[in-house]
Amino acid sequence: MAGKWMPSAQLTSSGRPILQSDEVESSLLSSVDLECEENPNFPLLKSGILILTTHRILWIDESSNSSSSAATSSAASIPLGAVTHIFPPKKSIKSMFASPRIRFQVSVSTDGRIEQRGSRSMVITLVLRGSKSDPDSFYSKFWEAWRGRSWEISSSETSDSKEKGFGSVESSSGLRMAGVSGLLRKEQEIWESTDKSLQDAFQDLNALMSKAKEMVMLAEKMRLKLLSGPTGQASTTDEEMGSKQDMQDWLLSVGIASPVTKESAGALYHQQLSRQLADFVKLPLERAGGMIALIDVYCLFNRARGTELISPEDLLQACAIWEKFDVPVLLRKFDSGVMVIQNKSHSDEEVFARIRALILKPDALRMGVSPSDAARTLGIAPALAKEHLLTAESKGLLCRDVSPEGFRFYINLFQEIDLYDIHLVKDHGVYSNWVSAVSVSG
Repeated sequence: MAGKWMPSAQLTSSGRPILQSDEVESSLLSSVDLECEENPNFPLLKSGILILTTHRILWIDESSNSSSSAATSSAASIPLGAVTHIFPPKKSIKSMFASPRIRFQVSVSTDGRIEQRGSRSMVITLVLRGSKSDPDSFYSKFWEAWRGRSWEISSSETSDSKEKGFGSVESSSGLRMAGVSGLLRKEQEIWESTDKSLQDAFQDLNALMSKAKEMVMLAEKMRLKLLSGPTGQASTTDEEMGSKQDMQDWLLSVGIASPVTKESAGALYHQQLSRQLADFVKLPLERAGGMIALIDVYCLFNRARGTELISPEDLLQACAIWEKFDVPVLLRKFDSGVMVIQNKSHSDEEVFARIRALILKPDALRMGVSPSDAARTLGIAPALAKEHLLTAESKGLLCRDVSPEGFRFYINLFQEIDLYDIHLVKDHGVYSNWVSAVSVSG
């Protein structure tokens, strides 16, 4: 379909675009058509999500992306390097009653495929059918991204480049002026000095932000290289594995290169935030055994976003939207009210089997287990271990004892009692093991 005429774009499992190195999202619109009247064979891309970045224009099929996996979603891209001209929006009475249109010219090869430095040109039209679309704002961002040519500028050149600001002035001529003109000249010099100081300060800030983005990109590349490295080598020592794990933990905390914001995503903010969150929690869930508390996700996600913090309400709304998408994670709420994020492949039966193996140990048969004991066995936080123990109790696997020291859980022996002979002492099974363990302690 579109792959014959436009470069394809890769998506994550949640439907978010996989960005290139140093690429950052600038704007996002919904219900956008992509048309080309000059090429009759060019496919009509209807009602898609349009994402403008510093490097490309991405078009994602909104219908398939909302109901199926990203593997079957259609995604195409137009490199900004292939854009040769952007036509300003037409202002007329007719345009007031029609969907806004933005036209731009791209270079194409001899067979009509969009590419940089093509032999001929073609005009592409974006039809903004979304009710909340702001064509003027998108046009400004489109023009700025195209004029910035970030895909051509290397990271070193970006951090070292200095733009001459309007506040920089030549030094004073040294002429003394008296009266009102002298006061005005002195006031002007003060303002010019202030403007120059502010200009220098913002240049340093831009350089710092540029370096920060470079470090995030470098950390992501290193993390992916560590994850793709061989793990089954027998020569790998425990010390090397520990160093590798520490490096992954450090790289995970560096941040997200292009976080979704309300400014860039607009009306699709929570939808795109939900998809980005689903991609982000994969690695923390793997490290936490398939389940992590929502409050921990809130802290990790905000730390990774840097200054683009989100509110608890935004996080909760983003998690609730997962039900509409084909993502491998879900939001779960225990009976006690504790909310967690877990993999869809996470099985309570497997957790109950591990709890049962723990509770049947001789020490546990005598003294029971605490949430901390279960947390060490399951490799999760004590708060989540307590929720699993309470769930196992509700299933009839455990019994609970509440004391000033806290909760302790024991194997449920009531299931071993024969209702037709309650005084029968069994010499096999769980009850027999419990009697043996108690007898040894006595």
